[in-house]
Amino acid sequence: MFSKLLIANRGEIACRIIRTAKRLGIRTVAVYSDVDGDALHVSLADEAIRIGPAPASESYLAIGRIIEAARSMRADAIHPGYGFLSENAEFAEAVENAGMVFVGPTPAAIRAMGLKDAAKTLMESAGVPVVPGYHGEEQDANFLAARAAEIGYPVLIKARAGGGGKGMRRVERQEDFAAALEAARREAAAAFGDGSVLLEKYLTKPRHIEVQVFGDRHGNIVHLFERDCSLQRRHQKVIEEAPAPGMTAEVRRAMGDAAVRAAQAIGYVGAGTVEFIADVTNGLWPDHFYFMEMNTRLQVEHPVTEAITGIDLVEWQLRVAAGEPLPKKQADIGIEGCSFEARLYAEDPGRGFLPATGRLAHLSFPDGSARIDSGVRQGDTITTYYDPLIAKLIVHGPSRSAALNRLQAALKKCRIGGTVTNLDFLIRLTEEQEFRAGRPDTGLIDREIERLTAPVVPDDEALALAAIISTGVLAPAVSADPWSSLGSWQIWGDAHRTIAIDQAGGRATVTLAARGRDQFAVRAGASTLPILVLERFEDGARLEVAGQKRVIRFAKDGDTLTLFHNGRNLVFHLPDALTGGHGSEIADDELIAPMPGLVKLVRVGAGEAVSKGQPLVVMEAMKMELTLAASREGTVASVHVAEGAQVSEGTVLVTLMEEAAQ
Repeated sequence: MFSKLLIANRGEIACRIIRTAKRLGIRTVAVYSDVDGDALHVSLADEAIRIGPAPASESYLAIGRIIEAARSMRADAIHPGYGFLSENAEFAEAVENAGMVFVGPTPAAIRAMGLKDAAKTLMESAGVPVVPGYHGEEQDANFLAARAAEIGYPVLIKARAGGGGKGMRRVERQEDFAAALEAARREAAAAFGDGSVLLEKYLTKPRHIEVQVFGDRHGNIVHLFERDCSLQRRHQKVIEEAPAPGMTAEVRRAMGDAAVRAAQAIGYVGAGTVEFIADVTNGLWPDHFYFMEMNTRLQVEHPVTEAITGIDLVEWQLRVAAGEPLPKKQADIGIEGCSFEARLYAEDPGRGFLPATGRLAHLSFPDGSARIDSGVRQGDTITTYYDPLIAKLIVHGPSRSAALNRLQAALKKCRIGGTVTNLDFLIRLTEEQEFRAGRPDTGLIDREIERLTAPVVPDDEALALAAIISTGVLAPAVSADPWSSLGSWQIWGDAHRTIAIDQAGGRATVTLAARGRDQFAVRAGASTLPILVLERFEDGARLEVAGQKRVIRFAKDGDTLTLFHNGRNLVFHLPDALTGGHGSEIADDELIAPMPGLVKLVRVGAGEAVSKGQPLVVMEAMKMELTLAASREGTVASVHVAEGAQVSEGTVLVTLMEEAAQ
């Protein structure tokens, strides 16, 4: 076994690898960029070394810097994690050429599966069924449009390199093909350095099933059963489970055999995932399924496989890389129970799942009821430079219903303050009837998107609690005198204070009246609630609300207040006392950057006429491309940014002439 392992990654996966390596007695080396010097993975490792500035291209994607770091730290092996350089054949070769072990497949295997078009051709020859489509070398736009018409709409345009939904576009009509092709190529080139694409028939109601495979250097290859990854948004996974619900023994056996054949075809070594798609339009489990791609690395969702098999996949990776045979044969691997994984992101589901930034003013997870894989701590900041994953929650139960109930309960115990998250979206998803019934498909979220992303409207009690928290009277060191707490007094009657609070797109006005020592009457909506403060502590208080005693928790960061109430994280904004608002109003004649990012394309110039919905600027932020369109028709008055510019949230990008002036 290795004596020292360098992890060429960051965040959650680096922390996860470090924990297994330490259990095996392997010393670990973390790498970090300038913004990650105090990151969790750095503190967990035995040693750490800086590899460059914040942009990934200058640090976590800089092969030369990582190799030099490993040499200087005298590492025996390098684990790439997932993402970044994990499926980069040049990196794997550089590691081997430097005399170290790459914890992953051979460069030849990575190349064989790295280009989806070549991989599909190889799989066809190995007898693995593939999705109907075009995966040839010709990339002329007119030629591809003609092939798309032959395949029949809807079609899926996919980058032939990489994964994670980058460079992927679903096209419903022929007239939309050219624009979608251009966007897919541009995104693919930015993400993978290769703008080439392939075409696939888009299955109307597909399920996304992947099979975990493992090979060693002695010719042994096994599969560890399947995961269902059908719940997706923007072609990226949200909740995964193992095993797949409703899977028959016959289909499981056939899919596992096909995955092993795929791995055998390239002499695969290490952990890999063979991804299939099955059309379930006419039933729960058809007899046919199709190969989509193979990921030559560990997957984000690997913990659900670990939960049902009892196998530490990172340990297997390290043992195989060290030359050991697989610890188990196929007949020795079984399924026990069911497992789910939910991905908690800093993102705004109500705004198209835009990635979010912010300091994690409060962060706590359920204790003992779920496995938490995370790369951040309370007080850390989610930046624009990397994926905004906060944590993965993994649960296991004896049955699917028991595991799903545990997932829902665990999510409701999460408390995150300081940034918008997808937590409430995930909770609602666990309540979705088709999902609970074991009938997920890749279109489920899109069909239910309005209900799943609708803002949570607080009840009167939540508004009352938010208002009293906003005054500061629940701070641990506050005076117990209600008069000084409310900041005013009067001779006749109670001391009153009126507070405005913004939440879920609306503003509420709440009135507080001091009735005595730590006693208040709070009028919110149609209710007047008597509230007695019993005890104060750092992130909460014990109160008596309308005769019922309870503990409340909250986090306040600047003008943002997060109340953890009845299993929900309710975010309130406290309007500025002078302006009456917490942010500027955006006029229809201004195109505003919705988040910090890089301006990739500017499609208009001053004096040009534009129509409503016309793309004006393309931005890239947190590994995602955003197309910003005109909110109305008009004429461009001025363009304020150039291609290649880094902009902050709220930056005015383009201004239209006032309608009366045109």
